[in-house]
Amino acid sequence: MTLLPTAKFGGFDQRLTMVDLPFLFPDEDVLWKVLDGEIGNEIMSGLDDIGIKGISFYAEGFKAFTSNKEIHLPQDFKGLKIRTMEAPVIMSQYKAWGANPVPIDFAEVYNSLQQGVVDGQENPYLSIHDMKFYEVQKYMTVGDHAYLSYFMSVSKKWYDSLPEDLQKLIYDTGREVAESHKGLMAEANDGYVKNIKDSGTIVYELTPEEREAFRKASEPVYDEFKDKIGADLMDRTLKFIQENSK
Repeated sequence: MTLLPTAKFGGFDQRLTMVDLPFLFPDEDVLWKVLDGEIGNEIMSGLDDIGIKGISFYAEGFKAFTSNKEIHLPQDFKGLKIRTMEAPVIMSQYKAWGANPVPIDFAEVYNSLQQGVVDGQENPYLSIHDMKFYEVQKYMTVGDHAYLSYFMSVSKKWYDSLPEDLQKLIYDTGREVAESHKGLMAEANDGYVKNIKDSGTIVYELTPEEREAFRKASEPVYDEFKDKIGADLMDRTLKFIQENSK
């Protein structure tokens, strides 16, 4: 059993890449309606063919940017080296904004920021807080541009070897824990932001107009990945999000 970011699974099944598209989800309510519903089950089901059984999606939070330069608009990223996960959709996002994405192992991010190997990075509040990235970054920009969801999966061979009652217990418990975890994560995130602000890091929240500028600049990413993810799946998901948004 493993719990890893969905971006780590995109190389196995491109449908999971959709979760990491920038500005796909307007808020967490809509996000969970997608991931906990039929669409979520569909995008995790493709892993069955390679021996991975999907159980549930777990919350961590919307990502923020940190940098030593103020970031208010996409053009502010021009020429900056930004650390990302080695995930094509995330790297494409930063290229669309004019940045140079640099995949670096998570454990090396603090030193890379401190030494100027990269100019900034993106992560949810938990990672920025616990890895103390704010110590070596002057600014944190909040724009809720993309959500970092974790994906719980198990060996399908192992899962299929279990009696049906134990299969049900593992599946149901994995989803129940994911649900209760959402509330814990939301509460923790409030504390993380407070601590980051108290450290002296300047926290800036994008205006609606600035978010729209980023969203527009992200459209080439959708064009690039639509066929890889599946045009029908993308269209159905975008329609569902539109119908369920406030």
